[in-house]
Amino acid sequence: MNDVQAALAWCPFPDVESAKDVAETLLEERLIACANIIPGIISVFEWEGQSSAQSEVAVLFKTTEECLDRLMARLGECHPYDTPAIVGWLCNAAHPDTKQWLGVTLGNTTSG
Repeated sequence: MNDVQAALAWCPFPDVESAKDVAETLLEERLIACANIIPGIISVFEWEGQSSAQSEVAVLFKTTEECLDRLMARLGECHPYDTPAIVGWLCNAAHPDTKQWLGVTLGNTTSG
């Protein structure tokens, strides 16, 4: 039986077009199985000592534990921001069909 550990990464983008372009690149490179692009978020943050708020587009990337580190590194390379906020984590629970889909899509199933 194959056991795949699901993982997620989260990252805001300045606009839908850049989010979609990066998502397509990561999909082609088989680092993600899916990206959910969520327009219309407002980010409130501190940058270079000043508080700010701006409209952004959030993206939730679906991947596997095996791809997570490579995904985050590549996302940092492709991202239009100089210092993108990228966070990733392992999912402690995922539906068996979701785990199978991730493993098949990304070609990184392991024997369990």
